[in-house]
Amino acid sequence: MRKYGFVVLVLAALAVLIAAPCVQAQEKVIKIGALYPMTGRAGVYGLDSVDAAEMAIAEINEKGGVKGYKLELINTDDKAKPDYAVRVAKRYIDEDKVHFLFGVVSSAVGLAVTEVSKQNKKIFIGTDHASTQLTADKKQPYYFRVSNNTFQSMAAGALYLKELQGTKKWETIAYIGPDYAYGHDQWNELKYNLDRFGVKHKVVGEYWPKLFAPDYTAFVTSILKDKPDILVSGLWGGDTVAFIKQATPYALFEKTLFFSPDAGGNYELMSATGAELPTGLVLSARHHNNWPDTAANKEYVEKFFKRTGRYPTYAAEGAYAGILAIAQAVEKVGNPDDTEALVKALEGMKIKLPEDPEGFESYIDPETHQIVQVQAIGVTEPNDKFPPAKRMLGSWKVYKAEDILPPKGFRIDQIQKK
Repeated sequence: MRKYGFVVLVLAALAVLIAAPCVQAQEKVIKIGALYPMTGRAGVYGLDSVDAAEMAIAEINEKGGVKGYKLELINTDDKAKPDYAVRVAKRYIDEDKVHFLFGVVSSAVGLAVTEVSKQNKKIFIGTDHASTQLTADKKQPYYFRVSNNTFQSMAAGALYLKELQGTKKWETIAYIGPDYAYGHDQWNELKYNLDRFGVKHKVVGEYWPKLFAPDYTAFVTSILKDKPDILVSGLWGGDTVAFIKQATPYALFEKTLFFSPDAGGNYELMSATGAELPTGLVLSARHHNNWPDTAANKEYVEKFFKRTGRYPTYAAEGAYAGILAIAQAVEKVGNPDDTEALVKALEGMKIKLPEDPEGFESYIDPETHQIVQVQAIGVTEPNDKFPPAKRMLGSWKVYKAEDILPPKGFRIDQIQKK
């Protein structure tokens, strides 16, 4: 019996020794804790973001990972609710031991999660939400954003409207946007940039529906009554789709120029409306399937389509960019646990992305932690090359990255309506 017991102990010890390298190998993982909405009007953004992030992770891991580490994405439906997202973020840090917080579509959620990031000194890579507050008033050392913020979009929008006054006379302007930080930031920033660039205008209306509002009819009738030459929209995602579908029977877009320079030109709109989407709308987004016309962008779009069977919304490219940024930072630092070194690696990082036109490479501003990118604004026109869409953007106007940055030290609270 003693001999048998001795053999058992030896075998157990050997099992531990054999298993040890496996345990060690399993620990060589870069854990990324993502928060994306997976249901409701914002759900397509979450689905696309997760698919794009996993696509980037697969590409990196297939090449051996980063410095011996494999990347791993954990995602939880944040339900676009700040309080719930905060609980998830804390769980990621305390229980899952993630190296990075990642993602987020809603700016309200982003503003909540950045506080968790700051308190726990955990890097948060923002891939979609656009409120400028996160890289201005609320900026903190551990937050980085890899997609344009609303200031950049509104600065490009103001430049577009300035050029438009040279070819089409317009004077009056109105705004409709969601009644929270993202919507209000856009409107304040657009007015600020119109003044900054010397664009004469008269505001004739402001309309503030709640996020995910089901019915925009009352707003449509108010806009028709106010008769703006330009209607600027800060709506996004399914809200843009719903508004355009509800406003079309009222012939609103025949009476005013619909202008949405931040998120209105998302592919989701084109795919959801098909041939019903009016032509002549002026829109933009943070990524376009048909611009820039580069090999890198075509390859990215085709790979996403092959993987998912659908064309990507702009949110996907932000998530793709976020994974590339993490990999590049860890590659430079050598391990994912040296947070302070990773912060330094991300500051000023240059990163070539699908949305970059030839001759330009995106980079992260070391002071604000905001990515700096070119912006293109287009016009809806017939194009059936990306089904089920029957309209895509064309007739592009392109604005240089440095021309649409905020002045140094810019803060939203300096321009908010008192």
